[in-house]
Amino acid sequence: MPCAAVVKADAYGCGLAAVAPALWRAGCRSFFVAHLDEALRLRALLPDAGVSVLNGLLPGTEAIYPEARLRPVLGSREEVEAWASVSRGRLPAVLHVDTGMNRLGLRVPEALDLGGDPAVARAGIDLLMTHLVSAECPDDPVNARQIGDFARVRAAFPGIAGSLANSSGIFLGRSAHHDLLRPGYALYGGNPTPARANPMRPVVRLEAAVAQIRDVEPGESVGYNGRWTSPDRRRLATLSLGYADGYPRSASNAGHALIGGVPCPILGLISMDLVIVDATQAPGAVRGAAATLIGDALDIDTVGRAAGTIGYEILTGLGSRYVRHYVGG
Repeated sequence: MPCAAVVKADAYGCGLAAVAPALWRAGCRSFFVAHLDEALRLRALLPDAGVSVLNGLLPGTEAIYPEARLRPVLGSREEVEAWASVSRGRLPAVLHVDTGMNRLGLRVPEALDLGGDPAVARAGIDLLMTHLVSAECPDDPVNARQIGDFARVRAAFPGIAGSLANSSGIFLGRSAHHDLLRPGYALYGGNPTPARANPMRPVVRLEAAVAQIRDVEPGESVGYNGRWTSPDRRRLATLSLGYADGYPRSASNAGHALIGGVPCPILGLISMDLVIVDATQAPGAVRGAAATLIGDALDIDTVGRAAGTIGYEILTGLGSRYVRHYVGG
């Protein structure tokens, strides 16, 4: 089954310049990004890749696509007509059908009306796509409805390939697979099956150095606004990262770090550049030691839940100040 790679948002925060060539070497030939500037960066990295731009054909950008050999994802009748005047049947495009997300794309009746219209050939449409609303919840009835609606649309466009399954959609079974899979989050180690064990290998590990160790006495507070007060004598480790690095402030008094494999709760408010953890039970907590913020028992989904968000946001928020080391690929 052909499999594309979604590499938007700097390859989900992992670094497009490293990730895209690694995926190419692994055999991937089709890529999806959200924005035109991402597509241009990707084209410079991979001159021969198929590159599709998900967020539609914005007015005034039409001439850029053929010049850079990019494929627009068309989400309205207006976009189809605009691209048809450029393509004249010679340049490819994707048609986005909205089967329930209500973000982008032609509604199902609009898509059915477009089937057989000469504009389809003039726009060079060679792929139909839609996006699943709730694929990570396999029992949600919206999945079956979307699968059925997309099958109806495909029947109105004979001979044109289809793409439905995102990371979680791949695990809904063959009826969701069609001709091209479009994983994103799962490529970067995120769990596409949240109700079950993660079938993906971890991809990202985030570490920060212990900048300082100090002991506090009962009644002493920690961090801005004193949001945590020590109930007894504790040993604290201050880590050299903060919300300016994309580590979410919402993990204040909720998340953990691992020092020498020992869970160390985050104490008080996370600062712009620093995080304080309770290292009382971590004998390996010394100045210069590595604290793990993502990795081992702290997978990206666990980190997201602790911060009241999702692993996607944790990944895509990884900041530019980190020193990145790429292993393998």
